[in-house]
Amino acid sequence: MTAEWAVAELQFACLGDRRRQKRLVRIVSDLASQPHATMPQASGDWAATQGAYDFWSSPRVSSDAIRQAHQRSTIERIKVHPMVLAIQDTTELNFTHHPSKKGMGHLDSATSRGLKVHSVFCSSANGVPLGVLHQQVWARDPATIGKKHSRNQTETKDKESQRWLTALDATQKVMPESITVLTVADREADIYDFLATERPENSQLLIRAYHNRQVKNSDGTKEVERLQGAIAKVPIAGQLDLELRANPQREARKATLNLQATTVEILPPQSHPHHQNLQPLTVQVILASENNPPTTEKPVSWLLLTTLPINGFSDLVQCLRWYSYRWLIERYHYVLKSGCGLEQLQLETAERIERAISTYTIVAWRLLWMIYESRHHPELGGDTILETHEWQALYCTIHGTPIPSESPPTLSNCIRWIAKLGGFLGRSCDGEPGVKTLWRGWQRLHDIAGTWKLVSTHSPPDVKPDFVKKDVSKA
Repeated sequence: MTAEWAVAELQFACLGDRRRQKRLVRIVSDLASQPHATMPQASGDWAATQGAYDFWSSPRVSSDAIRQAHQRSTIERIKVHPMVLAIQDTTELNFTHHPSKKGMGHLDSATSRGLKVHSVFCSSANGVPLGVLHQQVWARDPATIGKKHSRNQTETKDKESQRWLTALDATQKVMPESITVLTVADREADIYDFLATERPENSQLLIRAYHNRQVKNSDGTKEVERLQGAIAKVPIAGQLDLELRANPQREARKATLNLQATTVEILPPQSHPHHQNLQPLTVQVILASENNPPTTEKPVSWLLLTTLPINGFSDLVQCLRWYSYRWLIERYHYVLKSGCGLEQLQLETAERIERAISTYTIVAWRLLWMIYESRHHPELGGDTILETHEWQALYCTIHGTPIPSESPPTLSNCIRWIAKLGGFLGRSCDGEPGVKTLWRGWQRLHDIAGTWKLVSTHSPPDVKPDFVKKDVSKA
């Protein structure tokens, strides 16, 4: 279904053998066509299935080489944007239910086994996914279970938290100098060494604060105050209305946020091993706190640290909007695990799983890109993502007619129709389709389009396939 796209996306792949590159293109194409399917289902036959497993099992295939191919294509997409967001986050793949797998480490629960994955997911300043810039996969040493270490006396480079600094360095190395990159991260990235990392002029930070750090007193005295106290003294700059989505912890509601911002100098933590040699860090602090929240709900409160200049209320709102795009990497992890079924893969070792992660990463990004691209550029033609027989089969199935339109439908319509095949109702109260209905619909479209192409090829020119009349009644 997506062979042409897969060829273009992987044009920079360097796997040491053209046959391996061809196999990678085939695997990505098959998985992108049916992201929710098992490997045998997506491959279509035993030969292709065995080829995929052999590819992931081969020591001649480097996970880094797969990632670098996608990274280079991502950088090409980045080049047309003056500013991009590099969103960092960590997830875990739980393989406790597969005890025979080799190379697994303990997860956040000592009784769980699996792998940790830290990624840099890149998007445009408008929130359109552009690709994965960096990814690190590792297994924790089982020998460390139950052992306590003094975190305050251990340098960051010797901690697992070094991953945030490593990813920042990797991002800055590949980012063109003419493009501003804003690294966005949650509270786990509130690390003094991360904030203090040397950055080029085109690299900025936007993270959610976790620690109530010591800051220089704003009145010029030598007395030290805390971050939360410093921002609480600042007058409210304005208010922002925010539509909160429903989640397991709350119902959907409209929240009014009070916005405050100031500049502070963060003092080096006294527990840092090199405390005496460190200097204060100048950052902007933003506090978005809910005004008059419902008594039964937990109030919204975001405390953000950024190196971006804030010269007015519009800058405040923009920073909040950019931080809200951190949700994209949560969606990316959701697609990897629930959509692509990474935790169900029947691969025996960590090395093989890592090669599969590198491959599925491309598939997960592509699925998210289609959704957000359709929202920001709905007028684009559906042939941006679909071949002719695919959009024709989609059109006829949805409209219950054997005669397709003369021109491709819009990208927005195609995405909504594919999601409809996956269970999206499309009512006025339903909003935009999500990834779950899209990957379900994509798999169903694969079957419908295959039948359409087969029947169209073997039908007289004036006869159109009419199987879609029966299919649409089930949609």
